Amino acid sequence: MTAVERTLYHFPLDPASRQARLALGEKRLPFEPVVVRYWERPPEFLKLNPSGLAPVLVETEAGRPVVVCEVRAILEHLDELHPQPQLIGRDPAERAEVRRLLQWFDRKFDSEVNSLLLHEKLEKRLTKMGAPDLGAMRVGREALRDHLDYVETLLNARDWLGGRRLSLADFAAAAHISVLDYFGDIPWRELPTAKTWYMKVKSRPAFRPLLADRWPGLAPAGHYDDLDF
Repeated sequence: MTAVERTLYHFPLDPASRQARLALGEKRLPFEPVVVRYWERPPEFLKLNPSGLAPVLVETEAGRPVVVCEVRAILEHLDELHPQPQLIGRDPAERAEVRRLLQWFDRKFDSEVNSLLLHEKLEKRLTKMGAPDLGAMRVGREALRDHLDYVETLLNARDWLGGRRLSLADFAAAAHISVLDYFGDIPWRELPTAKTWYMKVKSRPAFRPLLADRWPGLAPAGHYDDLDF
């Protein structure tokens, strides 16, 4: 069998990129990570994905590259070609719930929380757009608390977010939450069930590279890489 060479173009503090990294790690698929400053719209990256968004996975086998753009396409691609371990769900009801939660975090959570908190704390800094808007951050934190309460409710009734087994829903949630946790925005003391769940996800080998992420000028919260926080 011909070996497959994988390259993942990603940004370390991007929740979508983190989902792809977690899925690759959980499936034990080796890959070469390449950090891309996507907001600068580098021409070589735009050739891979004209939208300019990360992540992008390039798989090359026998000299023939396959380019898979953005996180949902990458997750579906990996689970289709490498079904062990199964991360999308084992039956129709479970798969439907996992997909629902993927949409929840990548659309609803992203628009209601990340578009405020991460925009003000991270994107403005990267793009030199000025000081954070404290009012926008307050609204983002209020929305974050509502979403975390929902996560807590789900986990009080389930072993994992999507049901009985670890799934892409857990990786989506953990990817988004972990970036906010990098900045110290998660009130873990008020979320005992979610904290236990996050500790389980955080302890998986696939998560370790994320705990080593650092970006110049942006130091993480003190507990960020602590497994027993």
